[in-house]
Amino acid sequence: MTEPVTRIPRNPSLSELDELSINTIRCLCMDAIQKAKSGHPGITMGMAPAAYVLWTRHLRHNPSHPRWVNRDRFVLSAGHGCMLLYSLLHLTGYPMSLDDIKQFRQWGSQTPGHPEYGHTPGVEVTTGPLGQGISNAVGMAIAEKYLEAHFNRGGFPVVDYRIYVVAGDGCLQEGVASEACSLAGHLGLNNLIVLYDDNRISIDGSTSLSFSEDVAARFTAYGWFVQTVDGDGNDMAAFERALIAAKAESSRPSLIKLRTHIGYGSPNKQDTHEAHGSPLGPDEVALTKQRYGWDPGLSFHIPDEALANFRQQVGKGKKLEEEWKALFAKYASAYPNEARAFTDASERRMPAGWEELWRTNVPVFEAGTSMATREAQGKILDAIMPHLPLVIGGSADLTPSNNTRFKGVTDFSKTNRSGRYLRFGVREHAMGALLNGIAVSDVLVPFGATFFCFVDYMRAAVRLAALSRYPSIFVYTHDSIGLGEDGPTHQAVEHFASLRCMPGLTVLRPADANETAVAWKFALEHRSGPVVLALTRQKLPVLDRTKYASAENLVRGAYILCGSPKPNVILVGTGSETALALAAYDRLTSEGVAARVVSMPSWDLFEQQPESYRNEVFPPEVTARIAVEAGVRRGWERYIGCRGAFVGMSGYGASAPYEIAFKNFGITADAVLEAARRLLS
Repeated sequence: MTEPVTRIPRNPSLSELDELSINTIRCLCMDAIQKAKSGHPGITMGMAPAAYVLWTRHLRHNPSHPRWVNRDRFVLSAGHGCMLLYSLLHLTGYPMSLDDIKQFRQWGSQTPGHPEYGHTPGVEVTTGPLGQGISNAVGMAIAEKYLEAHFNRGGFPVVDYRIYVVAGDGCLQEGVASEACSLAGHLGLNNLIVLYDDNRISIDGSTSLSFSEDVAARFTAYGWFVQTVDGDGNDMAAFERALIAAKAESSRPSLIKLRTHIGYGSPNKQDTHEAHGSPLGPDEVALTKQRYGWDPGLSFHIPDEALANFRQQVGKGKKLEEEWKALFAKYASAYPNEARAFTDASERRMPAGWEELWRTNVPVFEAGTSMATREAQGKILDAIMPHLPLVIGGSADLTPSNNTRFKGVTDFSKTNRSGRYLRFGVREHAMGALLNGIAVSDVLVPFGATFFCFVDYMRAAVRLAALSRYPSIFVYTHDSIGLGEDGPTHQAVEHFASLRCMPGLTVLRPADANETAVAWKFALEHRSGPVVLALTRQKLPVLDRTKYASAENLVRGAYILCGSPKPNVILVGTGSETALALAAYDRLTSEGVAARVVSMPSWDLFEQQPESYRNEVFPPEVTARIAVEAGVRRGWERYIGCRGAFVGMSGYGASAPYEIAFKNFGITADAVLEAARRLLS
């Protein structure tokens, strides 16, 4: 039996019902974490009052319909505090049961160790890797501003939601957050409100061990509206005044710096790192409950009065959505085309007449010419993007190199919310996270471009896109040693292999301009996960499709480009190296060798094909196989087998014109030819 402890004095800024409701959140979180013997209780206890005020008084949401398109978005960037979010979802009436809460961090539950998009109703984005959530939120704010400018008409504000974020010291120390928040200030995203949980504790201990900057001054310098609420995190009157002021701000994103105490109320662990990443322990939980005036013998207890208070959000949410639906019905009557476009996009349908739109606008590139696939991309975007106003994107300060700015487009800016071109600046990591935030708007399709080597800077965002199935389009040009003189720092060699092993990510490396067009069409249509387009700097021959198989076959991942129905040797090319395989094929056939060339732009799509098709492309009995790619061999064994040969890189590149680099690294048609001869002999 634990000894009685002194109860925390009543909070004069809260009613008894408010205080009971806040302590319900705290105790529910403590109990779930203790039962799981795993989790982060500290933030849930310190931020419970602010979260309560936000969720019950200001957040426009409908627990009965978590994906209502005009809801406010809540992003728990400090995803380790997910029990705070899960408790709010349960208490306010989302489809999350008390049994789900009791199964926190257990197999098959709706309450995983960090919030996961698409797994738990009410979770807007996957968070946990610190800095990603707040950066996603910047993308979400961009999306709202663009949609507002594109769809709203006088008297019809069909898009007018806000994005709220809870972020901690860890989020604001991460570089990706600095990149994203700098851009948010530049763009004046006043629909973005960040609640900064200033509890001054991290896993190692006090943040003073490694973090002494003035966060408020930094965000002021970024161009944010910054307010500070001192105290212990429980002065809800002061917090609400700051929140109201943030909502009224007309030209800047807002940061509310809220001084809190991690593990608030815990007699032995408050304000220590012990309250951060581990359960408090049964004795400490009991003592803390006593300090809240709670019966320590009750576990997962939700007082009826508190539950009734929270569940008011169900009725309020239904009313909000019904009012919006009535507004949208009038909007649809006045602006039927715009309403149809909005509905189609929100239901992830391509625009009406999509196939005909593509067929009549996108060029078929002429065989016999030469064109870099990045250049082909530019022509494709020029042709189709004017007809796709709900596709937005840009470049991380490499617009002339990436060929991503299309005819007639204007820049999205503080003064031009209808602009579709995004100037991300030299912020690759933020660009990836922002694309993911735009992708979960449920309406827009985003793309962003940089050099392929810089995928290393944005890998965390790409991985989260793959894990969460965000429909983001990542464009990487200058995809190999073919970029030439910039040298090994910029020449991607291991990147193909590293991205191909990422589950849920579709990597496309088109062989010529026409495959590039098909790749872009696939990327625009693919709404169940992210797509990578790897494109060349150097010119490639445009293949004669009257002689070779159609580029439309790209969607099958790999296909027989040309050759014998019963080959003795198979040459596999991908991207720019497909032309080398073809050159070697011509010489082999002139020698009477039964050969085949396979164009393999996507391992991922090929693996989704039926086994019968895969065996048709790669007959199991044909073991003489050569793959050619200007990257490392890793993974190619799956397709060329133990007897196969690989023509490619075994180390890093070098500074030289690309023709010299390919020759000196032995990535040539001659090398493919000699490999084939060796295998056949």
